[in-house]
Amino acid sequence: MSRARLTALAVAAVMGLSQSAFAVSDQDLKELREQIRELKEQYQKRIEALEQRLRQTEQAAGKAQATAGKAEEAAVQAAVQASSRPAAENALNPGISLVLNGVYSNLSLDPAGFRINGFVPTMGESGPPVRGLSLGESELAFAANVDPHFRGTLIASVSPDNSGAQIEEGFIQTLSLSNGFTLKAGRFFSGVGYQNQVHAHAWDFADAPLASKVFLGNQLAEDGIGLKWIAPTDLYLDVGLELGRGRKFPGGPDGGRNKNGFGSSVLFAHVGGDIGSGTAWQAGISYLSTSPRDRRFEDRDATGTSVTNSVSGRSRLWVLDGVVKWAPNRNPTITNIKLQGEYFRRREDGDLTYDTLAQSLGTQTGGFASRQSGWYLQGVYQFVPARRVGYRYDRLDSGTTDLGLVASGALAAAEFPILGAYNPTRHTVMTDWSPSEFSRIRLQFARDRSRLGAVDNQVLLQYIMSLGAHGAHRF
Repeated sequence: MSRARLTALAVAAVMGLSQSAFAVSDQDLKELREQIRELKEQYQKRIEALEQRLRQTEQAAGKAQATAGKAEEAAVQAAVQASSRPAAENALNPGISLVLNGVYSNLSLDPAGFRINGFVPTMGESGPPVRGLSLGESELAFAANVDPHFRGTLIASVSPDNSGAQIEEGFIQTLSLSNGFTLKAGRFFSGVGYQNQVHAHAWDFADAPLASKVFLGNQLAEDGIGLKWIAPTDLYLDVGLELGRGRKFPGGPDGGRNKNGFGSSVLFAHVGGDIGSGTAWQAGISYLSTSPRDRRFEDRDATGTSVTNSVSGRSRLWVLDGVVKWAPNRNPTITNIKLQGEYFRRREDGDLTYDTLAQSLGTQTGGFASRQSGWYLQGVYQFVPARRVGYRYDRLDSGTTDLGLVASGALAAAEFPILGAYNPTRHTVMTDWSPSEFSRIRLQFARDRSRLGAVDNQVLLQYIMSLGAHGAHRF
């Protein structure tokens, strides 16, 4: 038998066996379909159960992620708060710093007779230091975070006249307010103008500008509350409101009025930004309103006898300020330039009481109104590391002062010599050496024409030494 024939017979046999093997009845097919349906339902139920478990797992994961997000946010906030705390601070160890300030003065005029003609004298010390060696205004500061919500600061100043220590600033400040808001309460330097917020040891000159002396009593520290908001914008913008007791000049009397509520208010706003890779700038506007009651000042009558007068009414002060800083590639360690200026304009209305102690011509009261202004402009140039030179020009305008007692003929203008029209000026140059960020030696010369008909040539040699932790200074 040939191979082809055998192959054909084998195929036929296999096919016959297959047909017999797969031959099923209708009943078998029905049972098979029922089993397939049951299996399908079982798998469908399993799939639905798995999907339910998956949804539950996803929900649990979402909750865990939200919790983790809150924890992360809290951790970031804690890190930010920790970053605002100097490394030397902790819950049991507040940051402590001491600033030692001393000066040697050589003055051509007696500082005891210092006065700025054309302006009502302030209730505080605004003249140059005593002749010879003296201790300047030294500071002792304590600062620490109270908890995640508050920070406390206390700065005591030691007066050079040995009158004891005074609380220069003492306030609490919030850390956890959102949306750029910060609230502080206590005693603090007011946000009016630019230089008023800067501590004396951080000034670029040994003393305050003349405008700060006559309009703010050298430096205004108020007891009150302050709210500040920093906008979430690329261009820096802040807006603030302060409400105070009116405890110091231009309010008064010294120590504050015995009344409920607030005796002074301040509104301020600042805007700033960068120009190129090396220049930064900031400009601001401020408004101070207060209502002095029996704000006393010393003057001399026509015979030269000392008299005590007082002013009651309303005082309103506007301040425009600007600062420009330049440093190559924003690195001020080698070379930098700083330009700073402020313009002040004050309006006061009310009553003036002459000779409140009735020592001269007897106590008399009449109307009082004044419109006065002043400004300064200064520049400081660091030409090599640790060495700087600077120049400042001050100018005041006594403007117009109307006295009801003089207008009515009750008293002569000679009874108010300090209020006579005069425009004080001053030129100041300085050079300083700062071997480190904690020490500075400064030599300063000023030609001061604050007093009518007299020039005071002032030479000051100053040292400033900082010990301990110290926070960064403002822009």
